[in-house]
Parts: sequence; C-alpha cells; structure tokens
Amino acid sequence: SLRNCSLQGSIPDFSRIPALGYLDLSYNNLTGEIPRARLSTNITTIDLSHNKLNGSIPESFGVLPQLQRLSLDNNQLSGDVPVGIRLNMSFGSNETLLLDFRNNSLSNITTTIRTIPNITIRLGGNPVCSQNNQRLIAEWCGTQNETEDTSGRTNNSVSTCPQNACPPPYYEYIQDTDCFCVAPFEVGYRLKSPGFYRFPSYLESFEEYLTVGLNLSLYQLSIDRYIWEPGPRLAMNLKFFPLKNPNVREFNDSEIQRLRQKFAEWKIPDSDIFGPYEWINITLTGPYAKLNLEPGGGSGLSKGALAGVLIGVIFGTTVVSSIAIIMVLKRRTKNKNTASRRKLLARQRIKIAGVKDFDFSEMALATNNFSASMQVGQGGYGKVYKGILADGMIVAIKRAQEGSLQGGKEFSTEIELLSRVHHRNLVSLVGYCNDEGEQMLVYEYMSNGTIREHLSASSKKPINFAQRLRIALGAARGILYLHNEANPPIFHRDIKASNILLDDRFNARVADFGLSRLAPAPDLEGSAPGHVSTVVKGTPGYLDPEYFLTHKLTDKSDVYSFGVVLLELLTGMQPISHGKNIVREVNMAYESGMMLSMIDSNMGSYPSECLEPFANLALSCCKDETDARPSMAEVVHKLEKILEFTPGADTTPSQSIEMEALAERKSMTVEMASQNPYVSSNILGSDLRSGTIPDIAPR
Repeated sequence: SLRNCSLQGSIPDFSRIPALGYLDLSYNNLTGEIPRARLSTNITTIDLSHNKLNGSIPESFGVLPQLQRLSLDNNQLSGDVPVGIRLNMSFGSNETLLLDFRNNSLSNITTTIRTIPNITIRLGGNPVCSQNNQRLIAEWCGTQNETEDTSGRTNNSVSTCPQNACPPPYYEYIQDTDCFCVAPFEVGYRLKSPGFYRFPSYLESFEEYLTVGLNLSLYQLSIDRYIWEPGPRLAMNLKFFPLKNPNVREFNDSEIQRLRQKFAEWKIPDSDIFGPYEWINITLTGPYAKLNLEPGGGSGLSKGALAGVLIGVIFGTTVVSSIAIIMVLKRRTKNKNTASRRKLLARQRIKIAGVKDFDFSEMALATNNFSASMQVGQGGYGKVYKGILADGMIVAIKRAQEGSLQGGKEFSTEIELLSRVHHRNLVSLVGYCNDEGEQMLVYEYMSNGTIREHLSASSKKPINFAQRLRIALGAARGILYLHNEANPPIFHRDIKASNILLDDRFNARVADFGLSRLAPAPDLEGSAPGHVSTVVKGTPGYLDPEYFLTHKLTDKSDVYSFGVVLLELLTGMQPISHGKNIVREVNMAYESGMMLSMIDSNMGSYPSECLEPFANLALSCCKDETDARPSMAEVVHKLEKILEFTPGADTTPSQSIEMEALAERKSMTVEMASQNPYVSSNILGSDLRSGTIPDIAPR
C-alpha cells in the first residue's frame, strides 16, 4: 500500500510482479492512463481512487479470477464501463466483487453485467446516471442500500445444542456436533496489512492458517467478531476452546502459557495473504482469572536442582553485593546528579499523529537490551542501534546520551517538528521513547548504510558515476524540501556523507536532524532575516567558513556542506585527511589542470562531458562567499540536467513533473524575494507566524 504518499507521475507497470495480491495507490496525485498490461492473477484488491487518472478502464481487469474489489472512483476516467469483468467466471457462494467507479466521466454500461448477483457496481456521479433509465439509476447510481464488510460476527456453535445448558457465565458449547461445555479464553488479534477486502471469503483459510500455526485442531478456534479499522487493518476477537474430552472442561495452565508465548513472541509465521499481525490482549476470566502468566516458559528443574541453584545464588549474591556496595559508595555523588536529571524527565505522553510512542521496555526488547552487537553507529547525540520491533519492522534507534537529554517541552517540540517532515529523500521518523529518564528517536532503517561507507577504499560495494549522480540528486531534493517546503523551513546544519543514507534501492535519504535549526520566522510586517544567529555546530571539514566566523546560519551554510559531499562523491577523499582539506586540494587541482588526477578510481568509467559540470557545481557550492554559492533549488536543477546526459541514468517519469513543480516554486520565491530584500535565498517562510514552534535548543 502506498496510499496517501503524495506520489506524482504515471502508474508504473506492475504486471511483472507475479505474487502481487494487493495494490493501493489511492489518495495521491497520479496522472495519465491506467496501464493495460494484465496484473497478477493472485490480486484481490486494486484501489486507484482519488487520483487524476484519465482514459478508459482497461479490459485486462476482466480476467483477474481472485479480484474482490476494484476502486477507481474520484478520477477523470471516460468511455464505457467494461462488461467483461469476471463475466465468464464462476463465483463461490461467499465470493463477491465490488466495482466502484463513482465520480468519473463514464458514459455507458451494458446491463447484462448485472445478471451476476455477486457483483456490486457503483456509478454515482457519472454522466451515465443521467440517462432516462430508472432501473439503472436504482441499481447502480447509489439509491440502493449497499452494504460493505465493515464488521461482523461469526457463530460457529451448533444450533442443535440445548440453550442455557452450560454452567453460566463462563462456559460455552465447543464447536462440534456433540454438545460439550467448556471454558474458552479470548485473545484480541489484529491483521496489520491483509491482502483482501472481504473477510468472510477468507474466513475458513484464515482459521486453518491460525490453528496450524498454533498447533491446534480447527474446532478449537472460533472467531467471535471482527471489525475493519483504518489502514486498512482487521481487528478480531478470537475464542480458543480446550480439546474435546467429556472429563475436561478447561485448559491447563501450561497450555495457556504455550499459546500466550506463541502470540507474545510472534512465532506464528507471516502469510502472503494475511500479512503481519499484532497481539492486542488476552482475556482470562472465570476459571482462568487467577492464572499468573509468566513472561517466559515453564521450568523443568527438579527440586534438588532448584535447591542447588538457590545455594549458588545465595553465595554469589553475597560476593557480588560486597563488591557492589563499594562501587555504589564511589559513584553515589556522580549518580545523584544523573538521577536528579532523569527524575525531571519522567515519562511524558506526546500525542502526535503518525508517530508511535514506545516504552523503554519495547526499545530494550528491540535491541536485545541495547547489546553491543546491535550498535551500528555513534554520534554527538548518542549511540545508534539496529532494532527489530514487535511487528518485525527493522528500525534505527538513536539513544540520547546524558549530555543530549532535553526537557519535556523541548523534546516534544522536536518530535512534533520531525513528524511534519515527509519526503522520499528524507529518513522518516517512526516513533520516539521518553520513558524511565531515557529519550530515543526511532527512524526507518537504511539497509545500505551511508555514502561514506561506500566511498571507503575497503568498500565491497563501490558505486559508479551514474549511481553517484542519482544519490547526489536525491540528497539535494531532500535538502531542498527542508529549505523550501517544510513548514516551518529547516536548516539542517550538519550535512555530511555519513548523514546521507542509502535504502535497499540505493536511493539517498538525508538523516540526522539532531543539529537542525528552524529557519527564521517573519516579523509582524512579513519580513524575515536571512540567517539564524547560533552557536556554531557541525562537523569539521563541512562547516561553512562564513558561518564559522559570524555565527550566522543560512540555507547557504547547508549548500556549502553539500558541496563538500559532492567533492567526496567525485574524489572519494575524506573532507580532512592527513592535514589536507578537500576543498582546497580540489580547487588547486582544478586551477592547475590536474582535475583528472583527483577522480576516484573506484568510480569506473564516466562521460567527460558530464564530469566537468559536476565538478564545477561542487566547487561553486564551496565558495567562501555566501552570495557566490547557488541556492539548493539551482543545485537540484543542474544535477537534473547533468543526469539527463549521463548514460545509464535514465530519469523516472515523476522527475519531469517534479522539475515543473520546482520551476513553479522558484518563480514564487523570486516574487517573494522582491518583497523581502533580507531573505538570502529561497526560504519560503512569509506565511509562518512567529512562535508557532519555538527554536530547538542546539546540542
């Protein structure tokens, strides 16, 4: 699902993905015609609604045997509704097909398609509904009562059993022809990304999947009720029954413990159809009310072995306690200040849409108790760990060290700011932890590391010239978003090769806004200074000389740092190495005509006509004078031009659209700059109100 991701351009060809079962591109800005190629025969749901698609509806949708929902509503589609959609295919008794074509420009439909009762068609808001055909309007144009699978109950008990015969209130009939009274227990369960639209059609296969995963018989599971939630996600209440035995009416403790562990430790394998899941809760009432579930499994130790363990523990505890008392006395003074600081940072809930609030225990579990084996980096903010969340998502967890901890208000301000930043070339914030005196930021995990790692001489994955250009352009677009489109605009302040990460497709993702500062807000007359006065922060070798001398941070400070990154991509050199500065060294080589001697040999072959403008752009970004540097919008434009003429670096369809939008923004910025002579370059902040979000304290 890529629902509501601000996608632009045309829809790519998904026909080469044989296992595709669910496609949701709704609520984007996609344009052009829907591809004609036939999609996977496994697909159950296609949702392309709320875009700007035009042309006719492809006939290829008519040969998808598993299709349950086709949503093309709220587009600009025209022509006829294709009559061949599953027309010649048989439907099972529980199978249905919803065709939602509302609010388009469809002009005609053949009535024979309605001879199949399992198909529901929605045509409201199309010209076809204005035809003088009362039956058509009643059946297809929205006046009939249509029902969707939003929630439901499934009663698997046998109706022939006598009513009220089980001891109330905790016993029920087991699902079978014989009327056994047993005590079930209940589990709250949620499918996080199911590959279907109607649950009843998949109910039997889901019951089989779950009981096999739990090593239960099929009759031991009953799905009491379910409800669809936004996402879409499917929440349900599961009832589990003991094995059939006239002498046994309840689960024993060990069996409940076993099932609980299956859910809690995510030991039920994921399914292509049902997707990942999450365990919501377990309800133990009646005969299970006093059951104490242990976090781990049961112990198989004998009494003698247990006694031996206890003796050893007592002896060991005595020795360890003696050592610990000595160490505590030495560290008491130091820890007193730390404890006071952490006490002030008691857990505070921050409710921000789209960002998850994690407990400390969740972070510890995700990182194997912050094991050194899970540590993937360390910076000024603190250590960075690779973490695996409960739902299987891999994340990067930045744990603040003592000197980086902030007050509750400042931390919540930073979370709110980061939650607003969404761009495909920026690392997204997944969540945060502000618990037990700890502060952590949880980001997407980038599997291919940083640019710096791939420029190292020891890198096993050297990147060629075309890849470096693409990476440079992606990073530039991310920075441009921070400067021009984030609300409020942001100066990154620590652009460097190790803060530009690469995802699994080597797309650049700018990271680490730990040192970022908000761009200046305008005063009451709409004017804003072109800089922020601040204590100098950043990384040696990347620092803007003017910022270092004047403490005035501007968007051109980020441009300078990015220019250094471009030089790294060109030469493979470190910004500072053996007392040599990369900007000075490349400038000297360029002026003496020895530029080719500086090129990174790991880059492979490159077109000379593209190399020179790339080098010129990098050096122009690194000019000492702020006004001599290009804006980030100009950097993006020049990189796009270079990429156009680079073999093996074809641009994607959405890039041309982005270039047009960029030109529009550039034009708007020029107009605004004429009204505000103090803005150093393209900072769109004139519509912001001062004080909406206070400045983030530098670390």
